[in-house]
Order: sequence, then C-alpha cells, then structure tokens
Amino acid sequence: MARDVFATWTRRMRAGAPGQPTLVCFPPGGGAAGGYRALANHIADGIAVYAIQYPGRRDRISEAPIGSLTELADHVAEALEPLGGELAFFGHSMGATVAFETALRLETHGRRLRRLFVSGRTAPSEPPPDTTIETDDATLIAEMERLANDPRSVAVLRTDAALAAAVLPSVRNDYHAIERYVHILGEPLRCPIVGLTGADDPVVTPAQLERWRMHTSGAFELHIFPGSHFYLDARPAEIAHVINSCI
Repeated sequence: MARDVFATWTRRMRAGAPGQPTLVCFPPGGGAAGGYRALANHIADGIAVYAIQYPGRRDRISEAPIGSLTELADHVAEALEPLGGELAFFGHSMGATVAFETALRLETHGRRLRRLFVSGRTAPSEPPPDTTIETDDATLIAEMERLANDPRSVAVLRTDAALAAAVLPSVRNDYHAIERYVHILGEPLRCPIVGLTGADDPVVTPAQLERWRMHTSGAFELHIFPGSHFYLDARPAEIAHVINSCI
C-alpha cells in the first residue's frame, strides 16, 4: 500500500545512486511535476530527483484537487515514507509552503531533512494577502499573465476553451488554498533553509523571503537571481548549482 501511495504522488525525474541524497520538488500553484524536468537535468549525478504530482492535474486530472495546503502536506508526508536515505526539498511559490509543512511532519516523526529550499514565497509567519483572487476566468488569467515570464504563453487560455477548462480549475483551487492557509506557530525546523527569489518578483521581496530565517534553528542563506516570479524557468542551471553545492 505504501508503494502505491508513493507512485500516486511522486514522479521520478532522475535516478540516483545508492548512498546519495534524494531531492523532492514541490510545484507551484497550478503547476505539475513535469515543470521540474529542466532543473532535474542539471542536478549532480547520483542525486535522485522526484517531483510531487498534486491531484487535479496532468495524469491526475480526474481526481478532485485538494483545497488545503496542510492536507496536501499530510498526504505527501505519508507518500514519501518509502524513500530511504537523506532527503532535501525544493518548493517554488505555493510549493515552498507545502514543502515546509511536509518537512514539519517528517521532523515530528524523527526524520530531519538535509536542506529545505524555498523559492518565490513569503515565510509562513507572514500575514495572508489583503485581497483575494476572484474566481472568474478573466481575473485568473490576468493574474497568471502578471506572473508569467512570457504573458503570451498564458493569453492562449482566453481563446482555447478546452485548454482553459483543463488548466483553470487547479489554478483556482490553489489560489484559494493559499488564501486560506494559516501557519500554526510551533517549534522551528532543525534543518537548514535556503531561500531563492527573483529580484523583480512582484509577489515576494528579498526582505520578505529573509523572514524564512525564523522558521529554522539551523543555518539560513538567501540567493537572489535576475528575473520575476518564474525566474527559475530561465535559470535551471544556476539554481541547480546552488542545490548541488548545498547537498
């Protein structure tokens, strides 16, 4: 049963070698596991790379999406039980919060991560956004365009009804999950945290990302890259260099 849950929730991006750590990647809101293939290609030989596949997208499109980040973390923590050896997590945007909550659950059960990499996301202790994203399609698409490296890649959703029907439900679900998320203050993580962000990210500033420091009793470091919210799509080799040097 544990292996079945593991196979449901994870997608292998790269095989590893015995005795080497495993990197688990958490997609952003509306994202899927395949978005991490480019990053996985630059991870050092021997390090296995898996990405989480949330329900409600790609090959899990027939499943209802989960509208709670903490519930997502519950499922992922259970799914990762079969993975032996040392683990490191990388999460971007919403994925950073899910990775953090999953790390908390693993540490509660005595398993400490090698590193937690959090990208493009405010710290869990930050207050929720003042405004909510409306649920109509036009507003969702406009917000996606605002964050995209190339807004034209999103604009197609305005004219392709079938594509919009496949993409927008998970995006809408994830925005609401982010808005409802409330961090319950407790013991900080023991594993080191590495923060990464784009210098021109309209969602999170470097100062806000710095506040992740309070969520670990270990070391913290911050890396700032040129680019906007999805800076990582254009710089997989540079981000992989940071990951490789840490794990």
